[in-house]
Amino acid sequence: MKVIARRCGLNLSTAYHLVRTLCYEGYLVRQADGRYAVGPQVAERFYELVGSFQRPPSVAAVVRHLAATCEHTAYLARVAADRMVIVEVAEGPQSPWLEDLQVGLETAAHATALGKSLLSTLPRRAQRRVLSEQGLRPFTDRTPTDVDAIEGELRGLRPGDVVIERGEFRDEVACASIATPASDAVGWWALGVSTRGLDLPDALLAHLRRAAADLGFACHPADRV
Repeated sequence: MKVIARRCGLNLSTAYHLVRTLCYEGYLVRQADGRYAVGPQVAERFYELVGSFQRPPSVAAVVRHLAATCEHTAYLARVAADRMVIVEVAEGPQSPWLEDLQVGLETAAHATALGKSLLSTLPRRAQRRVLSEQGLRPFTDRTPTDVDAIEGELRGLRPGDVVIERGEFRDEVACASIATPASDAVGWWALGVSTRGLDLPDALLAHLRRAAADLGFACHPADRV
């Protein structure tokens, strides 16, 4: 408890009160040695969060199929409460594992192709709000951190364009993404892929375009008629 209080900047009595409450609610579990571990309610909230994105099974199938056919990791993201959130990931052997791009995690819109795809679908005021809410962390030397420069790049994009970033989120990693209207007719999905190195082969981009078209059908099956 003393360690928790010190690391959280709380006095000891406040820490005791908060930890007891979290244990009672199931968010923490006290172990036999006196240490605390994450409780089952954290997992429950995580699955509720993921479920709230209302992605139908067919959407998840598109992401998995993209990863299987191109052998690169595929991602699905969405803006929620002015944050970009990863809602589906299918790993591929030709992409690096990116710990910040996992289901349920918020990630940087200004430094990722997924984020720029989603930002391109928003009005300028909403773009500024998202960028302000998340901050403009410089992940690499290539990361854009000037709001005006980012907005200038976004003005050249249209929803549905292939958006590419090279080395802005991770050194020697490139990503591409396309935005597609979401199944609930409110907001957009961003479907993306990543690759080791800064080269994005034409074949990989072709796979991404086909998968984005499939995603559109999965979100709006009536369009098949």
